[in-house]
Amino acid sequence: MEKFTTLEGVAAPLKIINVDTDMIIPKQYLKTIKRTGLGKGLFSEQRYRDDGSENPDFVLNQPAYRNAKVLVAGDNFGCGSSREHAPWALLDFGIRCVISTSFGDIFYNNCFKNGILPIRVSQEDLDKLFDDAERGANATLTIDLANQEIRGPDGGKVKFEIDPFRKHCLMNGLDDIGLTMEKKSSIDDYEAKLKKERAWA
Repeated sequence: MEKFTTLEGVAAPLKIINVDTDMIIPKQYLKTIKRTGLGKGLFSEQRYRDDGSENPDFVLNQPAYRNAKVLVAGDNFGCGSSREHAPWALLDFGIRCVISTSFGDIFYNNCFKNGILPIRVSQEDLDKLFDDAERGANATLTIDLANQEIRGPDGGKVKFEIDPFRKHCLMNGLDDIGLTMEKKSSIDDYEAKLKKERAWA
């Protein structure tokens, strides 16, 4: 998993509440177990018209936001079913951070396991970040995980809270497998000891 330390990039404003995981990645894209290639399906029912052409009104199709790395979204983002394809699609598109006032619990947990930082902020701070994001490609946000702050284009700062263990995992690029591998020497020692004790097995 790629480490997350400091992220600087364009933030796309998605002023929709209760964005569920089916909206993030519709069911027809769930046939794969690969984490790559899902970016094309991200918000596909909003991004594309019935004939397959792009919907120019959707934020991620607008020139300023095509390379967005941050998503500033309405309340209760990622609610609905538990599909892990939702953070996979965001990551494949290039989004490494989602900011909202609240998240669906399973989506929130899945983000950390896949290298995406979900940040909870107050409604007042979210409104400020929406204002920054709506200025387009000329206004980038900086997400500083070490100092737990979001810096706006005009120097404004928004502090955020994060569980210390999850912060450690993101900053060191540790998913569940990576965490296990940190204990590899202890695992090897245990297996060697067990082999000696149970040579008959």
